[in-house]
Amino acid sequence: MSRQTLHGLEEGQLAACQMRQVGNTCSFHVIAAGLRLLLDVDIDPGELSDEVDRLWWRGRLMRVFPGWAVTPRMQVRIVRHLARTQHLPVTASYHKSDPELLPALLSDPAIIPIVTLIWLPGDAPPIYYDSSAWNRNYTRAAGGHSMIFAAFDPTHKAGNGQIMPWGFINSWENSPQHLFWMKDADFRKAWRFWLPGIGPNPLVLLRRDFQVK
Repeated sequence: MSRQTLHGLEEGQLAACQMRQVGNTCSFHVIAAGLRLLLDVDIDPGELSDEVDRLWWRGRLMRVFPGWAVTPRMQVRIVRHLARTQHLPVTASYHKSDPELLPALLSDPAIIPIVTLIWLPGDAPPIYYDSSAWNRNYTRAAGGHSMIFAAFDPTHKAGNGQIMPWGFINSWENSPQHLFWMKDADFRKAWRFWLPGIGPNPLVLLRRDFQVK
């Protein structure tokens, strides 16, 4: 299988959607990046996070607690909230998927696939920027992280020579030139981690809704 990229875009075009997150805001960053790619609209991730926190106190639960985690199903609620309040032609849906099905999603210009990884203490999956051999996900704590699946390249190698075929738009750099990458085994393990109501293999699809005017 040859290199595939989201919507057939160049890596630099996809990477330009990345912004460095502040706080526990990866879900807001991936949603903002997805809407930019789908609709060419700009949503400020920090402002969206603050809005969701305010709504939490009014009983609109789109994150677990203010300032804390957002589950995949909550990502769907956030996208639907934006579609309703900002009149955006977009929908979102939650799925349990499979790694073998992901590459086929890249060619659909109306879809943005968001994956959420989860891990136990001391078992964080390595995530590398471009071809660097420096693992950027070096935390020892349990955690989770959401990214846009943006490329599949079975020949991509990190600086240590390891094959890293899975490429992602990630919220750890401000408008860089390259994507973030993972080894196959690391991605599969973290993506299939099971938590009630979340996994395994949680996938949120943002979809441009051509029926909305």
